[in-house]
Amino acid sequence: MAEEEQLKSGANKKAKLSLLLGVILMLALGGGGFALVYSGALFPPDEGRSGQGSATVDGGSVTPLPNVAFVPIDPLIVNLVDTSGQNRHLRFQAQLEVPTQFKQEVETLLPRLIDVLNGYLRAVEVSELESPSALVRLRAQILRRLQIVAGEGRVNDVLIMEFVIN
Repeated sequence: MAEEEQLKSGANKKAKLSLLLGVILMLALGGGGFALVYSGALFPPDEGRSGQGSATVDGGSVTPLPNVAFVPIDPLIVNLVDTSGQNRHLRFQAQLEVPTQFKQEVETLLPRLIDVLNGYLRAVEVSELESPSALVRLRAQILRRLQIVAGEGRVNDVLIMEFVIN
């Protein structure tokens, strides 16, 4: 019996020792890997990859923001008719990301762009609007329609600020 207890305690000590050794090695290797990556020795930053000028801030490289402006679209309330005949409403608000040089032109076209939005949103079925992936598809469809109306290169993106169905 005494031999069995000694064997168990010896095995227990070996297990604890190997666990402690594993934790120490894990911390040492993790810290060493972090230090190599953080210092740039393992993956050095590419200085001229983007082709644009970049500024250096506290040792890091920062590329300048693109030259864009945002054109707000007033909130739209669209009447939706459910398949059951129930009236529902969609409250929609967005902003358009446009190159700065085209901001005035896009603002001039805003009534036409809102008309396109109203027409499209009224045509979409309520079941499509309620699906989890609706915003992704809706944003792509709206962006494409607005790019056609505004002209190529004038609208970069549509940022949906409010999308509420009640």
